[in-house]
Amino acid sequence: MTDEPDLDEFREMTEAAYLGLPEAFRRAAGRISIHVRDLAEPDVLAELGIGNPMGLTGLYQGIPLIHDSVSHPSPDEAKIFLYRKPLLAEIRTRPGTSLQELIEHVVIHELGHHFGWSDEEMHDLLDEEGHEH
Repeated sequence: MTDEPDLDEFREMTEAAYLGLPEAFRRAAGRISIHVRDLAEPDVLAELGIGNPMGLTGLYQGIPLIHDSVSHPSPDEAKIFLYRKPLLAEIRTRPGTSLQELIEHVVIHELGHHFGWSDEEMHDLLDEEGHEH
């Protein structure tokens, strides 16, 4: 497919997805950075026990806010990674979903890990937002 976004366009879509979240949600997230890559690094995949890099669309790295504290602050900034190639492959299996919607879904899901939410809580939030999961 020639109309697939390159990494820069994908980064712009990811930033738009994050900026499209309610301001209170973004403010509550605090210091977090979002990164886009074509694929996850081999050491990350090995650490997660994932053999095929196409199997990972997004990743949260950091200590969830519920475990962070003033007396024991997280030494590293929390990070969210979105992986372009696996997301492009996944969108081909979701005919009724746009790439932007899928990116928004993954951003919300990874932010949920940052907030320390369970998968069930994230599914409930995504249902409220009208997203498929």
